[in-house]
Amino acid sequence: DMTSIGADNKAPLSKSLLLVPSAISILLTLLFQHYQKFFAYNLQAIKDDFQIWRLVCGRTICLDLKDTFCSSLLIYNFRIFERRYGSRKFSSFLLGAWMLSALFDLLLVEITQYIFGITINSLPSGFLGPVFALFVPFYSSIPRVQVAQVLGHFSITNKTLVYILGLQLLTSGSYIWILALSGLVSGICYNSSILKVHRILCVPSWVAKIFSWTLEPIFSSAEPTNEVQVGMGATVDIQRQQRMELLDRQIMMSQVAQMRRQRQQQGGMINWNRLFPPLRHRHNANYQDHRPSEQDTPPPTEVSEEQVARLMEMGFSRGDALEALRASNNDLNVATNFLLQH
Repeated sequence: DMTSIGADNKAPLSKSLLLVPSAISILLTLLFQHYQKFFAYNLQAIKDDFQIWRLVCGRTICLDLKDTFCSSLLIYNFRIFERRYGSRKFSSFLLGAWMLSALFDLLLVEITQYIFGITINSLPSGFLGPVFALFVPFYSSIPRVQVAQVLGHFSITNKTLVYILGLQLLTSGSYIWILALSGLVSGICYNSSILKVHRILCVPSWVAKIFSWTLEPIFSSAEPTNEVQVGMGATVDIQRQQRMELLDRQIMMSQVAQMRRQRQQQGGMINWNRLFPPLRHRHNANYQDHRPSEQDTPPPTEVSEEQVARLMEMGFSRGDALEALRASNNDLNVATNFLLQH
């Protein structure tokens, strides 16, 4: 629901998932090692002794600090989904992915033992299943924008760092591939329009209200009112990145400008100004002389409101988003590239 963006722009759930499990993980590693056994993801104890509580403890807190660090960075990057859909829908996705991935964990362990004869008694601990599940909407709904090109063939995009973090987390343990696979499958199942899982596994509205009353005052922080405050560059960049769906606008614009200069020197740069009129100066009187005649102007393209909303989430105005989408024939990636370059 796009209407809940403003109400949940502070992402209290993401901040709580980022801070609380990380703090507990650090405390268990440094000060309370003798309590780590209660947070071990012990499958044998769950199946043989029916210790269901281990599913909750073992699948919430990481006991490996490397996993804690990587999963925290991924949750920080995935907070854009809470800003986009609202805390209730985001928490419903996490709840559904957590429950489905717990089931798929047990199924994959049994399949592995049946096919390969490998007995797995424990798995890496932590909130890893839902984290891997978030890669499904990240892949399908976040626009891919090229930031740089390496060796002329390999593209670096705004999503590359997140995938590298996921790969680092995937390779941190011997059986973490089971958690990754179960998380991805649970994310696909939850997002499926055929299975309708999101209608069954969802957070009730009264529970969402209780958590909004408790979590939001603690983990919310006001966005900066002035984007040019001295000494606040890093904070402004973070806030701007949140609004632009992980796109650091200033860095990307400088990199794109550098790429444009390089390609112009090579004679291979596309002249965007020939394809699109300059958006930032469309009201300038000097621009009136360069407007095409009414006879040459094609009929306006019908613009998707969903695409407009996505561009507005990134920090662009509605007028710029509408004009860029019309000029690019509703191609979100082309419109995003153009807006970042102008």
